[in-house]
Amino acid sequence: MQRTRLNTLVEVTQTKFNETFSNPWRRISLSLISVLLGFFVGQAVSITAGQQTYWDITVGIFLLIFTEGISRITYSRSKKEGRSLSLDILNLFKIGVTYSLYVEALKLGS
Repeated sequence: MQRTRLNTLVEVTQTKFNETFSNPWRRISLSLISVLLGFFVGQAVSITAGQQTYWDITVGIFLLIFTEGISRITYSRSKKEGRSLSLDILNLFKIGVTYSLYVEALKLGS
C-alpha cells in the first residue's frame, strides 16, 4: 500500500490504540463495555423495529448478514495470524447483540 498521510494516520492511531489497551485490565473493561453496548443496541433495534412492523424483515436480514459476516471474519483467521483487538471488540459487540435478541425472544415467548 502507498505511504499516504491518511494511511500513516490510521496506522499510528491503531498502534496507539493497541498500546493503550495492552494492559489486561483495560482490555477486559473495553471488552465488557463492548458486550454491554451490543446488548443495548440489540434491545434498541428490536424495540424500534417492533414498533413499525414493515421494518422487521429488513432489520432481520441486516442483523443476520452482520452476525454471519463478523463470525466468518473472526473465526476464519488462523491462530498463527493472531487476533487483533478491534476484531475481538467487534466480535464481542456481535455477541451482545445476539444475546439481547435471545432475551427479547424469551420475554415475548412467556
